[in-house]
Amino acid sequence: MSHHFEIYKDKAGEFRARFKYNSEVMFSTEGYASKASAQNAIDSIKKNGPGAETVDNS
Repeated sequence: MSHHFEIYKDKAGEFRARFKYNSEVMFSTEGYASKASAQNAIDSIKKNGPGAETVDNS
């Protein structure tokens, strides 16, 4: 599997979601109190991400 989402617990005990491509972490979310909230973040990215604009602030 070359790309996937992961839900994990950070050192503070919060749940986070991250996206990995070829074993490299591309991004991770903020910490959430519940695993369900981390899953909701993944679902939102999958639903809303494909149509998202790119904003260049350079």
